[in-house]
Amino acid sequence: MTATDSEGVLYFDGTSNRRHAATLALADSLEIAVDGKTMARWPYAEIRRADSAPGTLRLSCQSAPALARLVIRDAALAAELSSRTSNLDEHHLGRRGVARIVGWSLAAVVSIVLVVLYGVPLAADRLAPLVPESFERRLGEMAEKQVNIVFREKACNASPAGQAAFDKLVTALRSAAGFDTSVQSAVLSSPIPNALALPGGKIVVFDSLIAKARNPDEIAGVIAHELGHLRHRDNMRSLIYNGGTSFLIGLLFGDITGSSAVIFASRTLVTSSYSREAETAADTFSIEIMKKLGRPPKAMGELMLRVTGKEGGKGLTIISTHPLSEDRLARMSREDQTPKGPPLLTDAEWQALKGICANGKV
Repeated sequence: MTATDSEGVLYFDGTSNRRHAATLALADSLEIAVDGKTMARWPYAEIRRADSAPGTLRLSCQSAPALARLVIRDAALAAELSSRTSNLDEHHLGRRGVARIVGWSLAAVVSIVLVVLYGVPLAADRLAPLVPESFERRLGEMAEKQVNIVFREKACNASPAGQAAFDKLVTALRSAAGFDTSVQSAVLSSPIPNALALPGGKIVVFDSLIAKARNPDEIAGVIAHELGHLRHRDNMRSLIYNGGTSFLIGLLFGDITGSSAVIFASRTLVTSSYSREAETAADTFSIEIMKKLGRPPKAMGELMLRVTGKEGGKGLTIISTHPLSEDRLARMSREDQTPKGPPLLTDAEWQALKGICANGKV
């Protein structure tokens, strides 16, 4: 059986973009001729259906050039040829094939979500203690540079009395927590009332937080809380978790180069919040250290509530990364005790610490 109508059969040889009006011969194999010259022979077993518009049969051949195509608009010829090609639809996606792909895609998305929710946190918990301290210190140096960029702070070291008071406070807390002198600390000038624990063992306190404190115990509780983050290596755990999550999201949305993971992970060092569980554990550490020093744990909770205000009506607490300040104060109030030990700072030292950034910035 043959067809010579140029509107009925078109042939693309796969080596140029020209289309040819073709004649087909249905012999032992499909013979394709153009202007009376045989251009190709396609074995029936290697002919496959390609995507095409309704009413058109579009074919390819496994042994032909990858871009070679045959377009048949003659319904009778298409039916006859289809009857000879038993493998015509072997790789063609019908509705069931599309549904299968959609199903597998949804399964892949669900799998990634489950890994993010359960697998990555578990891996972060296991891997964080294994990270060498030397590597963590290098990360801490990078994080400190990020602090300089994000907060554009100035180190407050022009007041010897204020620096001495701060060093005395940190030394008492560091000794009670069992840290050696490798843990460093600094007061930075910033309008943000906050404190940070950086990888490698460095505590950063912003002077705006000191300005809002009413006594040394309030600042001491915050520093003890940050020491808790260092003890539990929460910053490394957070870095591993967020870096792994970013990589999986990159896989899901097509970025498999890892670039987004690197950017996301570096910013995580100073901008992401710890999980509620990590915050609660750091609060527990602070309570224990303050009790060990004979000082009231409640002081930190009072400072936190003063800084943030009541948070209960500000949004959904279930998605909050930190426990609510009022809940933290309530818990610390339950653990509170009458001061038993000596004050961590004298009145003069406290006033010097309050003015640590007042005499100049460098």
